[in-house]
Parts: sequence; structure tokens; C-alpha cells
Amino acid sequence: MKRIIFLLAFIILGLTSCDNYLDINKDPNSPSEANITPSMIFPGTEMNLAASYGDFLRIVGGYYAQHYAQTFGTGNYVDYSQFKMSATRSSGTYTQLYTRTLKNLETVRQQSKAAEQWGTYLAATTLRVFTYQVLVDAYGEVPYTEAFDLNNLAPKYDDGLIIYQGILAELDEALSKATSSNVVCTNFLFGTTTAEEWIKFAKALKLKLLMRMSNTSDVQSKVAALIQENDFPTSDVSYDDCWTDETGKASPYYQEEYASYFGSTQVNVVANIAYMQTMRESNDARIPKFFRTNGSGEYKGGVSGTNFSTSSLYKEPYFCRPVFTYNMPVNLITVSEIEFFKAEFSALHGTSAVAESHYKAAINASFIAAGLSVSDAANIYTTSYPWNNANYAKLIGIQKWIALGGTNNFEAWCEMRRLKFPAFGTVTGSAIYNVANDVYSPELYVAGTLYTPIQFNTDLGAGKILQRFKYAESSTSRNSNAPANKGDAIPVFWAE
Repeated sequence: MKRIIFLLAFIILGLTSCDNYLDINKDPNSPSEANITPSMIFPGTEMNLAASYGDFLRIVGGYYAQHYAQTFGTGNYVDYSQFKMSATRSSGTYTQLYTRTLKNLETVRQQSKAAEQWGTYLAATTLRVFTYQVLVDAYGEVPYTEAFDLNNLAPKYDDGLIIYQGILAELDEALSKATSSNVVCTNFLFGTTTAEEWIKFAKALKLKLLMRMSNTSDVQSKVAALIQENDFPTSDVSYDDCWTDETGKASPYYQEEYASYFGSTQVNVVANIAYMQTMRESNDARIPKFFRTNGSGEYKGGVSGTNFSTSSLYKEPYFCRPVFTYNMPVNLITVSEIEFFKAEFSALHGTSAVAESHYKAAINASFIAAGLSVSDAANIYTTSYPWNNANYAKLIGIQKWIALGGTNNFEAWCEMRRLKFPAFGTVTGSAIYNVANDVYSPELYVAGTLYTPIQFNTDLGAGKILQRFKYAESSTSRNSNAPANKGDAIPVFWAE
């Protein structure tokens, strides 16, 4: 069904290149386009969100989380591996999320609200909230309250907390209007005509927002009520069976990194030693689901901060590349993430036994999503990382980092900043790989830790993870109210 929707949207809206993903550039409210409906707008808007979130943000998240390192001799993402982000590198994604996603979602919201189509209204509101969450988590502050005022060409940048509070209110308002039997317009995410799955997704998103805020705001009663209700998705929420093995129609991450029909099979992204060694030392059965073997049939990871162009030892066949497929899902939120949030809340405000049950359920869900079994997962929480309530943040932080490394790297980067785990160890990237002497010493790495890259962001400093993107040049160059950039080490509000 979703593939049929994809083809219909492709015909209606047009797809001129792999970067456009069903772009809409005209105002559906103009008189000449009065007959354009939410069902015509919404699928294309979804694909623009999937293109940004499932490609650029997944790639940079993978480098910042040290899931990925740079392959031999190429330079495309070396700056990411050094924990850097320029004002121009994210500008295209920022613009796409505002002009092709948020703007179109607002049109759908207005149309569905006027027609009292509350299922469609909830769906559009949920994706709007999701998009703003992503923007805040990346930049810290972005235009929100004045963002779509056509009479204001210089909207102010709102504080992240203000935006989170605003989008939570939007989500609550939409949930209060929608019922599970309400009709939803044509969509890729669930492909269903009713709002039942959208309601569950909205509640899972609300749980994530509240847990992100939990270090800085009193949200205990709201989280407790959500968990008590337990009306969450029972399967991962993702764009999955809408992709085809054709130019411009494959899953965004695959298309960016591995699509052979682009005339090249070069892959910039390879496994990072931090991620690979941590999984290897736990005999983690997810390794072959997330990575291919290297040229010698082994699982080995690279070191962040350089592309090893001067190495005589460290050549391309040494690296393990991620598993890419044309129909790989773009995950918005997984069952594993939901269970980890429950485990964290129970560790803080419930009992150790309940927290442990959710912790195990989270790991089990990750293995099941990877095509493995609960028995494959058991050694993780019985031997390698058994539950200890006093150590909840470290255990959840590392295991969430591992689970998200194969499904949603951007969210892993977010949760690492919030939970403060994995933490930096004492060994540096320069010690693991001595560039001057061309000596590689992987045995120095300590499982479950991060390391300072060989070459790193000096504005950030050693032993620190990048905390935020610089404000996008595509916004600041046109907005006289854009604030000065905060430092790379200044956390977004929920990670303070």
C-alpha cells in the first residue's frame, strides 16, 4: 500500500532529483491551487522529513556518537569525525525542514482544522512537533513563535525550553481532539486511514519530549501518567516499505552512501573502534546486522579524526562498512527507545525490579528489530551489562547508544548528551593510532567509552562531545534577529 502511495505522490508532486524527495514549492492556499488537498500535500512532506532525518542527520549523528569513522583516503566527513559543524554544512537540511516540511505541515494543519478533520490534524501536528524537536536538539534555539508570520522577515530565535513547552501544548491539544476512529489523509508512515497508530506515536513522542526535559523541569507526574496509560506503539515507527531500488526512490541513507546506480560504490562511513569494540567484547549478535566484515572477513573499526591518507598499514580493506539496503527504514521512534525511557523513569521514581524489566525489554526489542531473538539478547543483560539501579544512567546510556547505532544515530547523539554516557575514557585517538609512526594499537581502547579524536575541534576542547550545531547560514544571513552563535561546548537546554 505504501509503495502505491509513493508512486501516486511521485506523479502528483514530481521528484526531480535525489535531494528533492517530493518537494512542494507552491502555496496550496493560493486561489489557483484551491483544489489541492492534504492527501496531496502530506506524503511529499513526509518524504522531505525522511530525507533530512534519515540521511544528513543520521550521518552526522553517527560521527558525533562515535558509531562511525572516516574511511581511508576520503575527506567528505572528516570534519564530523572531529566533532565539528560549520554554519553552512547543515544549511540545506535546516532549509528543507522549515520550507518543505514545517511550512507544508502548517498548511495541512490549517486545512484539516477548518474542516474538523481531527485525525489528519493530529498526524500533521505530530510530525510538526517531531520536526521542531529535531531542530531544537540540533541547534538549541530556532525560530518558533514568529516562524511563519508572513509579515515578519526576521523572526526571533526562541529558547529551546519555550519551544518544547509550546510543541507539547500543541500535541496535547491535537490529542484532545482526535479519536482512534478519526480519518487520516493519505500517508506513508502507517498507510492506514484512521488515527489509532498516530495517537500511539504522538504519545511516544510526548514521552520522549518529557524525558528530555526531565533534568530541567518537573515532569514526573506527566511521565507517570503516560507510562500508566501505556498506549504506545508496539512496533517501531518508521518509514519502511515505501522505498524502491530506483534513483530518487530508495531509502535516503542508502541513496547517499551506497547507491551503485550513481556510478560509484565508494562509502565514506565505516565502523568506529569505540562502537565495534564495545559490541565485540560483549559478543553482541547485532554486529553482523549492523556491519559487513572487512576485507579479511573480520569486524574492525577505525579511529575518528583523520582519513589515514598517509598510512601504509591502515588501508581501505581494513574497515567494516555499515549494512546498507535500498529499503532500510527511516526510524522515527522505536520500541527499544520507549522501553529505555520507561526503565530510566522507573529507576528514578519506581522500583529497581520494574526498571530492570523495562531495561531487558528495551534490549530485547533492539535484538528483535534486528532480526534476532530474545535468547540472542540475554547475554547482554545477564553477563556483560547486568542491571544495577545505582548505575542506571551508565547502563542505559551505553545500551541505548548501542541499540540506536544501528537504527537512529541522531537520537543516540542526543541521548549521550543528556545521560552523559558513554563517557570519555583516558585513552585518546592519538594513542590508539599514532599517525607519525603509523602504529595502530586497538588494545588500548576501553569498551563502553568515548575518546578524543586524533584531530579534534579545538573550540570544543579535548574529552568533550559536540553539544550543538552552529546556527544555519541559510537563516542567519537573512535574519537580522539571529543571535550570535553559542560555543560548541554549550549544551542545549535539556543537557545542561
